[in-house]
Amino acid sequence: MHNHLIFDSSIGSQKPNSLIHSDTTCPFCKRDALTDIFDTDGSIIWLKNKYPTLEKTFQTVIIETDECQSELSEYSKEHLYKVISFGLNHWKEMIKTKKYKSVLFFKNHGPLSGGSLRHPHMQIVGLDHINYLDSLHDDHFIGVPIEIQDGVDFNISKYPRMGFYEFNVIMEAESGLKTFAEDIQIATHYILNHFNRNCNSYNLFFYEYAGKIAVKVIPRFPTSPLYVGYSIPQVSNHTDYVIDKIKKLYF
Repeated sequence: MHNHLIFDSSIGSQKPNSLIHSDTTCPFCKRDALTDIFDTDGSIIWLKNKYPTLEKTFQTVIIETDECQSELSEYSKEHLYKVISFGLNHWKEMIKTKKYKSVLFFKNHGPLSGGSLRHPHMQIVGLDHINYLDSLHDDHFIGVPIEIQDGVDFNISKYPRMGFYEFNVIMEAESGLKTFAEDIQIATHYILNHFNRNCNSYNLFFYEYAGKIAVKVIPRFPTSPLYVGYSIPQVSNHTDYVIDKIKKLYF
């Protein structure tokens, strides 16, 4: 069975790109001109994606803030909780409609993340014919613990999906939402500020799996040729050092 999405290149060529072209006008900053808005919470907006490049999907965007140069790792705790809660709630709403084979919830940040706009945003995408759960395995979320608190397991993956470093944040129940959000923020802040001086990009990928909510926070570099050519992930032997550094910096 082939799990390939068809990318509409004609639409893709029309998308504005402020990560490559810094003089590009940001469409998310023109809030009065936004259309197809589903819900708002203060400066947070959920709306239909104006450039639906993926066929047989329903693409939506969450604009996280009205501050174009801000970033999730810098949000106040109050705004952080609102953004994560808002995103999770609408992701679950789309899942509950049962209109889609599965629903993706993810975030791109930086020039190597696959994103195109600097303005902080997330995406919720309903897939008509692909179930992302088919490619998930329990060992994708097994990791070396960094912190376990309030039913939230924050770890570095022992068996990463793509390779090298993948931070897992796994929430047992909604009561751990604040800790869940804080651990995501710690991972993103560490990646952008203390991980590697050349790292300016990351992705968040959310999963509804085994009755839990999990997110992978993945620093992005040029993808390993072994993964591109052979789908063979690599694991760093530097994990203990990273865990110790995170504990000293944040806990």
